Amino acid sequence: MYTGHMSVEIIPAIIAKNFKELKEKIEIVEQYVRWVQLDIMDGNFVPNFTWNKPAELKYYDPGVFLEAHLMISEPEKYVGDWIDAGVKRIIFHIEATSDPHAIIQICRNKKIDVGVAINPETDIEQIGAIDELVDMILILGVTPGFGGQKFKSSIVSKIKALRKRNPHLTIGVDGGMNPKTAKQAIEAGANVIVAGSYIFGSEDIEKAIDKIKTYANSQ
Repeated sequence: MYTGHMSVEIIPAIIAKNFKELKEKIEIVEQYVRWVQLDIMDGNFVPNFTWNKPAELKYYDPGVFLEAHLMISEPEKYVGDWIDAGVKRIIFHIEATSDPHAIIQICRNKKIDVGVAINPETDIEQIGAIDELVDMILILGVTPGFGGQKFKSSIVSKIKALRKRNPHLTIGVDGGMNPKTAKQAIEAGANVIVAGSYIFGSEDIEKAIDKIKTYANSQ
């Protein structure tokens, strides 16, 4: 069990069909959290297709920081558009690009945070030494593309291995998160929990977020 004392951040993840739905979901959670994740899918890297128009964000000023989780092929072609739209963190998939260093450099030049995501089946060795160059590693607990999937407990060993080799790294887990699975992830060393279906599928949004926070703060 991980016994460090890093604070844990809860980030709601939004899958939206259009900008109207995106804004509605942000408004539901923005009073309870600091960050919201926008799940961006292109129908190519993943089978699902979501709202994907960064220009619509330019004149939108939410009460939270926005991060874009780019589940898209060749993210290096689109990172600039999302940065210009005002997101404060870019998360791209190591499996989706042949030039991760170019994406990291774009983000550094624009002075915004950058994270790398890996799918459940991806060996953490595939990221090489990139964990030393980014602000966050996001380990997916489900196969990306659709919400509501069951958490793959096999990733717990990856969280532990990554935490062991980099004690100060921000490690997020995204997919299949609820209080029970978040507990597993936090005990393994995660300090960011990204939850979508559990939060937005709850009758009481505040209570759902608090359930995860309560466990996180008890560690």
